[in-house]
Amino acid sequence: MNRLDNETRARVLSAIVEGVGINATCRMTGVAKNTVLKLLRDVGVACDKYHNEHVRNLKSKRVQCDEVWSFVYAKQKNVPQNKRTFGIGDVWTWTALDADSKLMISYLMGLRDAGYAFELMQDVASRLSNRVQLTTDGFRPYLEAVENTFGTEIDYAQLVKIYGSEQLIGETRYSPAKCLGARQTTIMGNPDEDHISTSYIERSNLTLRLMNRRFTRLTLGFSKKIENHIHALSLFALHYNFCKIHKTLRVTPAMEAGLTNHVWEIEEIINLLEGK
Repeated sequence: MNRLDNETRARVLSAIVEGVGINATCRMTGVAKNTVLKLLRDVGVACDKYHNEHVRNLKSKRVQCDEVWSFVYAKQKNVPQNKRTFGIGDVWTWTALDADSKLMISYLMGLRDAGYAFELMQDVASRLSNRVQLTTDGFRPYLEAVENTFGTEIDYAQLVKIYGSEQLIGETRYSPAKCLGARQTTIMGNPDEDHISTSYIERSNLTLRLMNRRFTRLTLGFSKKIENHIHALSLFALHYNFCKIHKTLRVTPAMEAGLTNHVWEIEEIINLLEGK
């Protein structure tokens, strides 16, 4: 069985992390589609393993959480009745971000319900080494999930944004509704009102959609299988944390968080396949 050399692997992965779809990556690199998908699967597993082992004992002060909608196979309204199961239709990507280092602390893919809210909070708590200020949107399951996970050892607030309800038509119908304001609500502890915000996590959501073709709206690049969707997310998270220089920080989020002392190259992600 032929095996891709590291130079070809690097070209394939470089295309994927820059938001190029699988079919376009195949055309650009001359690598067969099944080979590209196998590489994505292997790298995704390695990236997830590295994240779980090394993104730990974080000295974060402010954390923001949010959920990103996407879909697999088909949008929920178009899924046949005999295929209505998890992994087909709507899926949600839960993320937690360090507001200072911009490090993606945790990521999780699943449904938008109380069970996954609790799972995210459990994972976030396991990676922190001290008390933090947490901000989420007004999604109600966060309330119980945060309380059951952190108890009173957290400064927690919700930021609820209020949007207009006017109907958009013509060229503007794909634009988001106008934000009319935001309401801050302290849930527990003593959060600093100046830092009750979800701006950074919402900006990272934009980066997720921009740099991962599977999350780009109104394209044919959506995932056809949930497994590939998850592997692509794992690759994105590691590349975002360790390889991508943040324009404001001028270093990578992992460097700012003290997890590494240099900017990773794509070859270092490839080395994870060999356990290096």
